[in-house]
Amino acid sequence: MKKFLSVLLAVSAAALLPGCGQNPVGSFQGYVEGEYVYVAAPLGGALTQLAVARGDAVQAGQILFELERQAEAAALAQAEMSLAQAQAQLDDLTKGRRPTEIASLEAQLAQAQAGLKLSAATLARQEKLSGSDVVSPEDLDQARAQNDANQAQVNRLAADLATARLGGRADAIRAAQAAVAAQEAARDKAQWAFDQKRQVAPTAAQVHDTLYRAGELVAAGNPVVALLPPENLKVRFFVPQEKLPQIKGGQTISVQADGATHAFSATVNYLSTKAEYTPPVIYSRETRAELVFMIEAKFAPADAAELRPGQPVDVKVQ
Repeated sequence: MKKFLSVLLAVSAAALLPGCGQNPVGSFQGYVEGEYVYVAAPLGGALTQLAVARGDAVQAGQILFELERQAEAAALAQAEMSLAQAQAQLDDLTKGRRPTEIASLEAQLAQAQAGLKLSAATLARQEKLSGSDVVSPEDLDQARAQNDANQAQVNRLAADLATARLGGRADAIRAAQAAVAAQEAARDKAQWAFDQKRQVAPTAAQVHDTLYRAGELVAAGNPVVALLPPENLKVRFFVPQEKLPQIKGGQTISVQADGATHAFSATVNYLSTKAEYTPPVIYSRETRAELVFMIEAKFAPADAAELRPGQPVDVKVQ
């Protein structure tokens, strides 16, 4: 009889053990997960300044690190000088000739106009006397030729003065404008390369880790600083497949971390489309109980500041 009671107690204890590890009704196991932001420069170089340390809190726009950028600074200075040269050439074409050259043409035109006025008066007098013996036909022809020559000179100088005030030809100005645009693009490219060697925080976050030290060579695209913004903290938990229809996107859940004095609220934003720990053969009635689906929910930034990735939590779904 004693032996029978001992066996009965052992069987009863074995039956009760699996239930001890199960969660309360409506509660699921999970953990806190973080989506890190890895800040890198698209260009490589030696790390000259690491402005943050692991655990620092940074604000958006705060400098994180800087790579050696002497070559980029020289290229930027060269591009700026080339742009200034192209702009000066364009300005010279649009301004026309120098003021002193304009003044010289204006003086020549005034002199030619005075000569035209004199030759026109002489021609008028000789035309009045053309019927007498005072003026010969040859003198009259000579006066007319001189007046025509003076008129042609006035016309030429007036055209030269107008051309001098116009500046360069339209096609030459368009070519100069294109040269300026090309130099502006080259300057912008050099400025971009110069700026990329100095990276700042894209958002307020905590420095999770620094991956290089000052003086080390960083390859292009390799992250130097890992950030964890508060909005990137989430809870990840698993629910059995029969509980899945009870959870919807946008639903509010309660998260309790070990040692925390209060529960945290989170909003469901992702429901996995496939099962975890799926049996390899068929979905029999017995194996369906083993299916679980991963669900993720985001914390408010204020709550996220009190949590850390990797913390185990209990999730309650209302």
